[in-house]
Amino acid sequence: MCSGHIAIYGQELGGPMLPLEGIRVLDFTQMVAGALSTMLLGDLGADVIKIEPPEGDAMRRTGNTAVEGLVESEASLSLSRNKRSIILDLKSAAGKQAALDLAAQADIVVENFRPGTMDKLGLGYDELSKRNPRLVFCAVAGFRPDSRYAKRPALDQVIQALSGLMQLNGSEESGPMRTGFPFVDVFSPTLATIGIMAALRRRDLTGEGGRVDMSMMDAAIFGMIPREGYYFMTGETPARMGNKHYQVVPCESYSTADDRQIQIIAHQEKFWHTLTDALADPELAADPRFSTNALRVENRDVVDEWVGRLIRSRPMVEWLECFEKAGVLFAPVRTLDEVFSDPEVRDHMVIGVEHPQLGTINLLANPINISGCDTLYELPPPMLGEHTRDVIDKDGKVLPGAWR
Repeated sequence: MCSGHIAIYGQELGGPMLPLEGIRVLDFTQMVAGALSTMLLGDLGADVIKIEPPEGDAMRRTGNTAVEGLVESEASLSLSRNKRSIILDLKSAAGKQAALDLAAQADIVVENFRPGTMDKLGLGYDELSKRNPRLVFCAVAGFRPDSRYAKRPALDQVIQALSGLMQLNGSEESGPMRTGFPFVDVFSPTLATIGIMAALRRRDLTGEGGRVDMSMMDAAIFGMIPREGYYFMTGETPARMGNKHYQVVPCESYSTADDRQIQIIAHQEKFWHTLTDALADPELAADPRFSTNALRVENRDVVDEWVGRLIRSRPMVEWLECFEKAGVLFAPVRTLDEVFSDPEVRDHMVIGVEHPQLGTINLLANPINISGCDTLYELPPPMLGEHTRDVIDKDGKVLPGAWR
């Protein structure tokens, strides 16, 4: 597993200063959209205080409970490292005041309620920026505040359907399908983090904070790049073709003799030639119907049947060696067991952290690599309210040393 810049419960094991060291983040987010952004900021050194309601972030109760009686889920564990959890009832006067006091000392506030919710709580951008003009306030929501959909609840699947993303996934047989992971939930906070960093840079230059709005709907549509280009040019929706490509042949997952799958694509002529050389079929290489990609697209079914028949003649392990040596553009369709047992992945993208009740748990490492500094994995995913008394006293007031 990768090491990065690791500290356990605040005991630093060494390493250079992190990019966001000294930056304070107040996290009001729930579920995935938003929570991923604050985790990324924490990984890069920011001090993140996560405010949770008494019942906890809804993500703690989504998925399979890790331990009976523990308010935690595997989904929550994936998104909660490098954060301190405190419980505040934002509808109470004391809870609201504590949140206001924390925000007055924060550099960044991130929330993902429906538009207008933070304003109703008295914690919106206008109110917080009066108290803290240097504050960068980021709102991740299903829709823009001025959208006719703004008051609607939104989750990843809803946005994938409404944005048209589902029209681009699946096959003609399956019909529209969502992605196998919450693409919009992941992509939206990633873009939001870029916006936050840009706003921080602007603050460096002007001394003024600002508001960053990230609409999941807008992010989903932006995520269509470059498929929207085909639609704008032709007025047609790219066909749903499963593992095929509407403009490139071959591009398909082919079955081997041992019933494994290999994904092959030849988007340039040189890769078609390396493939035909590796397949060692002179007739395939010489057939005039396949001499250009345009012709191969016209004869897609013939190409796929021919290549598929050849691939089925040998087991996966033989094709891997053959294609690697030939320079074919390919990959085996791996299981997750195969992915996470691969040293390239295990040693660089998996970290083990010590959870106070679960013991050692594995999490994905942050893939951002910046020369001269590593990523911080200081705090394991917190228990609900684990750090409340480190931040708030028994009377509900913010302690002088609440921010690190």
